[in-house]
Amino acid sequence: MKSKLLLMVLLLFTSFAFSQTFDVTGTVLDGSGLSLPGVNVKVKSSSQSTTTDFDGSFKLSGVPKGTIIVLSYIGFRTQEVAVTGPKITVKLSEDARSLDEVVVIGYGSQKKREVTGAVAVLDSKTLDILKPARIEQALQGTISGVNVTTQSGSPGAPLDIRIRGIATNGQNSPTVIIDGYVGDLGILNPNDIETITVLKDAQAAIYGTIGANGIILVTTKMGKKNSKTKISFNSYTGFQETSRKIQMLNATEYALLLNESYTNGGKPVLYPNVSGLGKGTNWQDEVFKTGVPILNSDLTISGGSEKITYSVSGSHLDQEGIVGGDKSGFLRNTARIALSADLSEKFKLRTNVIYTYFTRKTLNENGLGSVLFNALNVPATMTPYDANGELTKVPIAGFGNEIINPLAQIENTYNDYNYKKINGNFGLDYKIFKGFTLSSSIGFNTSNSESKTFAKKLLYWINPSDKVFDVLRSSVNQGATNDNDYSFDLFGTYTTKIAEHHNIVATIGNTIYKQWGNSFNATGFDVPNNSWEYADISLTRGVPVAVNTAGYVYDQRRLSYFGRVQYDYKGKYLFSAMIRRDASTKFGPGNKVGYFPSLTAGWVISDENFFGKSETFNFLKFRASYGTLGNDQIPNYGYISLLNGEATYVFGGSLASGQATGQVPNPDLKWEEAKKFDAGLDLKLFNDKVSIVADYFIDTRKDLLIPNVPVSGINGTGAPGASPPTVNAGTVRNSGFEFSIDYKEKFSNSFSLSVGYNVTFLKNEVLEVNNGTGFIPGGAFGVGQLAPSRMEVGKPIGYFYGYKTDGIFQNQAEVAAHPSQLALGANAAPGDLRFVDVNGDGKIDTQDKTNIGDPIPEATMGFNLQLNYKNVDFALFTFASVGNDMVRNYERTVTNANRLNYVLDRWTGEGTSNSTPRVTTGATANNVFSDYFVEDASYLRIQNIQIGYSLDPKVTLKAGITKLRLYAGVNNLYTFTKYKGFDPGASFGPQNRDGVSQSPIGAGIDYGFYPVPRTYLLGLNINF
Repeated sequence: MKSKLLLMVLLLFTSFAFSQTFDVTGTVLDGSGLSLPGVNVKVKSSSQSTTTDFDGSFKLSGVPKGTIIVLSYIGFRTQEVAVTGPKITVKLSEDARSLDEVVVIGYGSQKKREVTGAVAVLDSKTLDILKPARIEQALQGTISGVNVTTQSGSPGAPLDIRIRGIATNGQNSPTVIIDGYVGDLGILNPNDIETITVLKDAQAAIYGTIGANGIILVTTKMGKKNSKTKISFNSYTGFQETSRKIQMLNATEYALLLNESYTNGGKPVLYPNVSGLGKGTNWQDEVFKTGVPILNSDLTISGGSEKITYSVSGSHLDQEGIVGGDKSGFLRNTARIALSADLSEKFKLRTNVIYTYFTRKTLNENGLGSVLFNALNVPATMTPYDANGELTKVPIAGFGNEIINPLAQIENTYNDYNYKKINGNFGLDYKIFKGFTLSSSIGFNTSNSESKTFAKKLLYWINPSDKVFDVLRSSVNQGATNDNDYSFDLFGTYTTKIAEHHNIVATIGNTIYKQWGNSFNATGFDVPNNSWEYADISLTRGVPVAVNTAGYVYDQRRLSYFGRVQYDYKGKYLFSAMIRRDASTKFGPGNKVGYFPSLTAGWVISDENFFGKSETFNFLKFRASYGTLGNDQIPNYGYISLLNGEATYVFGGSLASGQATGQVPNPDLKWEEAKKFDAGLDLKLFNDKVSIVADYFIDTRKDLLIPNVPVSGINGTGAPGASPPTVNAGTVRNSGFEFSIDYKEKFSNSFSLSVGYNVTFLKNEVLEVNNGTGFIPGGAFGVGQLAPSRMEVGKPIGYFYGYKTDGIFQNQAEVAAHPSQLALGANAAPGDLRFVDVNGDGKIDTQDKTNIGDPIPEATMGFNLQLNYKNVDFALFTFASVGNDMVRNYERTVTNANRLNYVLDRWTGEGTSNSTPRVTTGATANNVFSDYFVEDASYLRIQNIQIGYSLDPKVTLKAGITKLRLYAGVNNLYTFTKYKGFDPGASFGPQNRDGVSQSPIGAGIDYGFYPVPRTYLLGLNINF
């Protein structure tokens, strides 16, 4: 009896021991010992779960001993831990297997392993390292197939993004979608961004008519559920300087060269005595500033409960220009609030609103007579100020009428521009039943801008109108613009599984988009006191001499329907089909509607039984896509004629202003279509340490929307406000190969390494130009010369059209034996350039012009390296462009302008040079556009180098700080190139009629590009 009683007691205590529950508190750390907020902590085989707070802590209530909890976090291996006591610490190890990460693909998402399109993702970690002032800069060299070129290095200047080449001479920029609505990438605060996803192929067909140039999907940061309030403060300050200066002749070299030039031209020398000239004025030193400040700070507060998450942030960027001091600068402030709320088990509400305000001041740049153009052409023998302390005036004789003192140009530049924008979206998700969710979203953008430019009355030379910049009458121009748009998306997503292995996701919906706005600008004359302080139209009373007001009103709409079906069998046979129908008011009756279908497919071959299990090959997927996308990025009302031209008539002996016909209408205007094909593979090797992505693509753009195509000589299209029509008149094909490889290795808890390399090979070819002449000219070179660039069948778009050279004539016998060059403007003489008789007709004339280069690179590539050793981190990012040419057009070819110092190796007699011609004031053909002015602008740039140190969290946690990191870095450290100009990575074509985009026909012609500055940074990251 006693034994039975004892047995019952033991069983009772044993049962009590096994059924005992207690509260578990824990901490989750990464491999370096830093706390991890936002980690999902779930009790296995239970609905009980939570998330770690800002210091990596979590708590689970009533957990039995021995319970298994599962911890998961993006970028780390999922880990299971058994509960052995009330306190546990878990250290997660980084996961190279990122195939289960979710990738945004537009109106939905997919696991990375299931994506069948050419999709690339840039995460916030990379943005944190690169510290770009503008987000576009972070895409350069980090994503294959994406090339970013600068229009200018001046503060706030826009950048051009090109995905897989240039396909049209209109708008080539991709469409940016921010959290579901069309937005502007350039005005966002980089620290507000969670991920940037680039859709490069037919995967973007879900966006139809705005997807031809590619789609960039931006996901902004949100708060985490069940997390305490997290405060993150990031700040850096830095100093800027020019990244490059051009080697020009100093005063003595210039005087000697000019004397030689005048002697060779049969004229008396200008500098009989050069002994006291010395080096003279370095005009680049005069205009370029050093130690120019840049300051950026942002603050983010985020967190969440079981049902509500929030993120509130603000940022401030203040950047001065390396040219012009207070006459050039950019200031940007942003504020953002993002909320997400689970209203019930079926309803989820989300909103994200961003406010941006910036101001910008600019100088004359990227053109004939720009500040840097003048700094290069004014000789070192001239001083900035004369004996009276006045800014020196550059003479007309020998210098032309556009070269002026750049310091005077800066001092007399007055302008201001401010821009305010609020944009965002409101969304609601409704789970109607299991597997089916109805989503709706309203996105909006509303912006207002004001501009003011003051032209001070002054002369840059002695007599009125000697210089093109002379202002005989002061004036002020003021403008205001109001742009608005909204989009309404309503779509349903149905997810189901059939017979366990068949997975289907179907999406169907529609989008309503409207864009409208107006602008107004006016000019007032005779500003009181000839002063910027009084530069306001309300104070001017001068009588205008021409129409002094202008503006526009527009209203554009688009109605779209779309559908997509995604299917997979066991996750290894993947297929998706999508179609979009767009109707746009930009096109006339009969052409408003377009259909854009696409197909994508993939095969995860590594999941096949015959593939087996390999320690070398861990994952292999083949994929392919084909589809049609559209482009309607042209000015509104292109299919009709408007009374927006200027007209002046004489009535009763006096002038009267009226209206005239503007552009020539084209009722047959229709969509520009892109046929996109892509075949690629994704491969992971050596326990997922090595990742490889490769793609071959063909993008054929048909029915190019080409503005200003000449169609008649009698319609008066050269009148003010008038223009030729926009016509579907071309076909361009881009084909190429992309390859990227990444290697990640964690050698120990103290040391890890990440290395990445990507390369894109590209071929651009024009297949059709249907405008009657077979080519479209563009761009400008020198003064009075024909357009140097063309779009022509069989050539790259925007190729350089000029004369080939074959060295230098060494003696008169060579001149006599060569075809005559008189048709180019002068007889050749020894020391002159020898032009090639391309067509072999025995003379050199315009028929010998040919392809002498193009600005499109044959290959672009990026390399990045990241190291982490204990609390020290290091990062290096580089970018290279190979095969792009640029035209050296910043040398004004007039007799007295300064020259680059390469002319010191000029021809001075037989055998002295076979590359640089003689100098002379006499007539020659040396200055006509030829490959002498075209240079290989290939380059390798160290874009960013940074080293940081994170304080031990055991120390900082005592002050409530979960992370404290200090860092130093340099952006745009150095560029390796043979190109003589300021920036081989710049490209700026003439502006199109839409007033926004630049045509590639005329890009790559360098008037003295404002260089991207080198920036030295010191910064800190603090998380509370």
